[in-house]
Amino acid sequence: MTPAVHAAANLIGPHLAAVDDLFAAELRSDLPHVNALVTHVGRFRGKMLRPMLVLLSGLAAAPARPSPEEPDNHAAASPLSPPHITLATVVEMVHMATLVHDDILDDADVRRKGATINHLHGNEAAVLLGDFLISHAYHLCSSLRSNPNGQDYSRLIAHTTNVVCEGELTQNVNRRNWKLTEQTYFDIIYRKTAILTETCCRLGAMASTSHRFAVEALATYGKKVGLAFQIVDDILDICGSQKAVGKSLGTDIEKGKLTLPMIHFLKHAAPQHRALLIDLLESAEHDRIERVRQLISPSSSITYARRHAENLIAEALAALGTLPASSASAALAEMAHFVTARDR
Repeated sequence: MTPAVHAAANLIGPHLAAVDDLFAAELRSDLPHVNALVTHVGRFRGKMLRPMLVLLSGLAAAPARPSPEEPDNHAAASPLSPPHITLATVVEMVHMATLVHDDILDDADVRRKGATINHLHGNEAAVLLGDFLISHAYHLCSSLRSNPNGQDYSRLIAHTTNVVCEGELTQNVNRRNWKLTEQTYFDIIYRKTAILTETCCRLGAMASTSHRFAVEALATYGKKVGLAFQIVDDILDICGSQKAVGKSLGTDIEKGKLTLPMIHFLKHAAPQHRALLIDLLESAEHDRIERVRQLISPSSSITYARRHAENLIAEALAALGTLPASSASAALAEMAHFVTARDR
């Protein structure tokens, strides 16, 4: 367990267990073959970072509780409420649906060191399971009323999934676009990744407070962490070890999806190296992925991308620093540091 996860678990362990229980209960079917698929995809859930973001943001945004010296103190009671648990479960379902669909788009065989749904059961079953997860996310979220400020949780979830789909469509139309700009790349990764982490933090805060400043600060934190997370993911796709990362690597190369290290390399490398990279990306040679990794891994483009991720984490921490110090904000800071330190 990483220090970031350990710090979070100390604060929200019972609430994460409640998310686990609700996740299982909501997805339980009277059809054994559906339950078998849900059980398998449950192995992909990892550290539950997105539910953690909802719960920790809920704690960080909650009004300060009375000190132990004050009468009628209820400090032992958590400010997290049933809606926090529901929202944390909803975002986990949405996230799992995106993983299942991503594995189809990438023809990935491995996820969390296990076989993907599409590898075991085919693309049709994987598409339908992803839809099943999304459907249940909306079903569960619709059980919540709007929060006291009149903001509709379901519409925010729906907007987020709309943007995620737009990001995937934008990435798809830009495959093999060797002139892809950094601006378009950042638009893609915001839509396909960072919008969900931003929404996690926004939802958690919305369920705790009516103070717009706190909600926006946590949403900014979530956005910046999500962008950095995707950049590091893209670095690992080039430099990582499949054994450590636990999923298929080289998929960006295989599918002709330019990421920040490749965009930088094509812009700044020597002309012969730029030409070689494009030739390798366009080739059908069996060793092209390894050759691309060998070409880019030692270059300054990896350092450039990692520096971008580190700057985004600094911006996330700055947004977090505008909130009152608390155990929850400290745990969120640990999670932010984990993003750039991870090797999987």
